Amino acid sequence: MSGHSKWSTIKRKKGAQDARRGALFGKLSRAITVAAREGGGDPEMNPALGLAVQKAKDANMPNDNIQRAIDKGTGAGSEGETFERITYEGYAPGGVAVLVEVLTDNRNRAASDVRYIFSKNGGKLGTSGSVAYLFERKGVILVPADSVDEDELMMAALDAGAEDVEVQENDYRVLTTPEDFTSVRDGLREAGIEYESAQITMEPQNTIELDSSTARQTLRLIDALEENDDVQEVYSNFDISDEVMAEVAG
Repeated sequence: MSGHSKWSTIKRKKGAQDARRGALFGKLSRAITVAAREGGGDPEMNPALGLAVQKAKDANMPNDNIQRAIDKGTGAGSEGETFERITYEGYAPGGVAVLVEVLTDNRNRAASDVRYIFSKNGGKLGTSGSVAYLFERKGVILVPADSVDEDELMMAALDAGAEDVEVQENDYRVLTTPEDFTSVRDGLREAGIEYESAQITMEPQNTIELDSSTARQTLRLIDALEENDDVQEVYSNFDISDEVMAEVAG
């Protein structure tokens, strides 16, 4: 598991996401609204909306909130802002590559905020294309290791169209192409296999291992980016050993 994934898992288990659930729901609502506006309000006919809705459900977002966000996007609700998708690329301490996906109603504000966050936390905003080539879009489904037999999962995942199943200490990572993600996720569910999380993400093709000092700096930058209202997703290629992660996470 990449260092960023480890850090996200630790934060989730420590309840940090619950403390910011209001902000999280706001970001999820924005993604649903934009997807509905761009591709229509039917999740079955609009794959982007289907993924946004499923992500909201995985975060325990109430169905009423989800429907209001869809209505806002299709014009059935109140008038909303026009959001723009922007991807920023940059570097964290230690030369770590960082991709930042933004949905914003103010391009100038978003650019200024992201540049400031990088600069304040020892990073540097790069130019378009400077780090994107280091990542590949993949579907990633995490299945708790103690919830299913490895062979059973392997068979169900590959039958559903998964590319690979990686065995880790506490869970399995089921990897898919973006096109096969939904069918694999649904195939696992139909096989009675529960997953901890399922998302389409940007997987780094190589990673940079960090010592404790650089890890602290990098994680501060990642956290600051994720806390910004305009930022939807942050991807990076750092890795942190379990020993260093335990020291950093306290």
